[in-house]
Amino acid sequence: MKTSDKRVKRPNKNRDLGASDLDHIVLDFEDNNLASLLFGQFDQHLAMLEQRLGIEAVARGNQLQMKGTEEAIRRGRSALEHLYARLEKGDSIEPGDVDGALRIAAADNQPVAPNKEKSGKLAMATIGTQKKVIQARTPNQDAYIRAMDRSELLFGIGPAGTGKTYLAVAYAASLLEKGAIDRIILSRPAVEAGEQLGFLPGDMKEKVDPYLRPLYDALYDMIPGDKVERAIQNGEIEIAPLAFMRGRTLANAAVILDEAQNTTSMQMKMFLTRLGENSRMIVTGDPSQIDLPGSTKSGLVEALALLKNIESVVTVKFNSDDVVRHRLVADIVNAYDSATKSRG
Repeated sequence: MKTSDKRVKRPNKNRDLGASDLDHIVLDFEDNNLASLLFGQFDQHLAMLEQRLGIEAVARGNQLQMKGTEEAIRRGRSALEHLYARLEKGDSIEPGDVDGALRIAAADNQPVAPNKEKSGKLAMATIGTQKKVIQARTPNQDAYIRAMDRSELLFGIGPAGTGKTYLAVAYAASLLEKGAIDRIILSRPAVEAGEQLGFLPGDMKEKVDPYLRPLYDALYDMIPGDKVERAIQNGEIEIAPLAFMRGRTLANAAVILDEAQNTTSMQMKMFLTRLGENSRMIVTGDPSQIDLPGSTKSGLVEALALLKNIESVVTVKFNSDDVVRHRLVADIVNAYDSATKSRG
C-alpha cells in the first residue's frame, strides 16, 4: 500500500484522560468499499483484532479508531495497513488472512522478523496460482516460501496444520503455470498398506487414491478442477505412491514428498536421488507422527541428520505457533509434545 497522509493518519499521541497508559489513534482509509471489506462482515475482522490484541476498535464509515497499549496499536495498525494494501491490489481477505497479518505483525520487532519493503511496510511472501493468491501467515511460512525460490532441495518439518504441504503444492502449481517446469509430481508413502496395494479393490488409481487424497485437495484449491483433470490425463500432474518413483530421473519438475516421516531409510535415499536437472524437490513431514513399525528407522529423521551440513539443502522447522487450522489444533499439538517430553 502506498502510504499517504490522506488515507492513513500518523498516530496521534493523545492520551485518553481516563487511561493514561493507552494510546488512541485514528486511521482513515480512502476507499469506503475497501474499508468495509477490511473491517469484515458485521466488523468480524475488527472483532478479531480486539480479541487478539486486547484493544478497542470502533469503525465509523471509512474511519477507524483504535485504543490500546502502544505495542498492541502498532501491531493492529501494521496488520490493517498490510491487509488494505492487498485489497487495493484486488485480492480478497478472510479471517485467516487477518490472523496471519497479526502473527506477522507480532514478529515484526523480533530478532528474526519478516522482510520489509522500502516503505517500512510488512512484505509477506506470496504465491500466485490460478485460483488464488496465497500469502504467508506466520514468520516460518514466510521463510518457507522464500526458501522455495532459492533452494533445489527443501525440507519442511513440523506438526499438522502448519501449511507445509499446502504451500508446497501451491508453489509447484505456480511454477507450472509460469512454464518454469513441465510437470508436478506428488508422492506419499502408503504406509498403512505397507505399499502392498494389490488386495485393495479397483484399478491402481482407485487403490492408491485414499492415501493421496490430501494432495488432490490441495491441487483443486489452486487450479480449476477441469484443468487439474486434464493435467493428470496428459501427464503434467502425476500423483503416485512413493514405490512408483524407483528407477526414474525427475527432470524439469516440481517434486513433492509428503508424510516423509513414514519413509524407510532406503526409500528416502531412493527418492532424494531422483532429483534431475531444472527440478525442485520439497520434502514435508512430522517426525513426531511416525507410523512405521517400532524397529524401523524413519528415512526423514536420518536424512535430516545426514544432510544438515550441505549448504544448498535448506530445512525450515515449524512449531505449534505456525498452526493455521482451528486454534485448538495448536493446543492439541502442545499437549502431545508435552506428554512426549515428560516420557523422555
